[in-house]
Amino acid sequence: MNIVVTGSLGYDYIMDFPGLFKERLMQEKIHQISLSFLVDTLTKQMGGIAGNIGYSLKLLGVEPIILSSAGNDFDLYKKHLQECHITTKYIAKKSDVVSGTYFVMTDKDDNQIGGYYRGALPYNRELSIQSIKETIDLVVISADDPIAMKRHVDECIALHLPYIYDPAFQIGDFSKEELHHAITHAAICIGNDYEIALIEKKLGVSHAKLRSCVPILITTLGAKGSIIEMGKKTYTITPAKAANTSDPTGAGDSYRAGFLAGYVRGFDLQTCGQMGSVAAVYTVEKYGTQTHRYTMAQFSKRYKENYQGRFGI
Repeated sequence: MNIVVTGSLGYDYIMDFPGLFKERLMQEKIHQISLSFLVDTLTKQMGGIAGNIGYSLKLLGVEPIILSSAGNDFDLYKKHLQECHITTKYIAKKSDVVSGTYFVMTDKDDNQIGGYYRGALPYNRELSIQSIKETIDLVVISADDPIAMKRHVDECIALHLPYIYDPAFQIGDFSKEELHHAITHAAICIGNDYEIALIEKKLGVSHAKLRSCVPILITTLGAKGSIIEMGKKTYTITPAKAANTSDPTGAGDSYRAGFLAGYVRGFDLQTCGQMGSVAAVYTVEKYGTQTHRYTMAQFSKRYKENYQGRFGI
């Protein structure tokens, strides 16, 4: 099973703020914000949506094909991917720029404030799904250079490839028509509750109308789980239990990997969603987005502990 994963690829600088952001915000001054936070920790981690999803897919026995661009600082990341037995042959290394870089700060309630330096990301518009020689079971179109995202949508439609559409923080970069075009041709549309609400506002549609536009609509709810809607059916996915909450960065990417690892195997949507939840907690228990480890036996055991069910991988 091969899943092409498009999107960002780069490094994460993760910082922990021991207080609460909301305690520093004054509603009457929200129009003019000037804030600084003293943080306790700073670490550099492998990251980017494409890299994070690909990493967890590999743990779950699915071959990720990362289609993205990296900068002149890619060698360390490349070594990491190769050690994980993830192919790098479709990652384009650019010598004139550094890789995309995400600077994120997390408070003690797991709220986050981040900024993303795009780096090599604009080069993704030059990459084509048609260059991939392997059989493709599904394509992930995640937050990326907007031109690249539009290109990948059109390529998937032309090549009759199913794709999951995950526009995230790029929603505002698309016109109503472009967003509608991408969603109505997708096999799955996914976003957190804020992003799904933003899509509805952008399209000028109700939630009921949005769910009728795409075969499967997934709304993630962070620590509250997720909701999967298909036709008239709604699957409520309770969150798996985390042993601790070290760092929530990348949990959504792991959820996507867990869900898709079940989806490409033909599992029912309830099981797929629960696999996503189990995959997510492995990430929040470790600092960084690609530092967690597990075998399939360990994953299956934890799935059973949380959902009293079994599945075969």
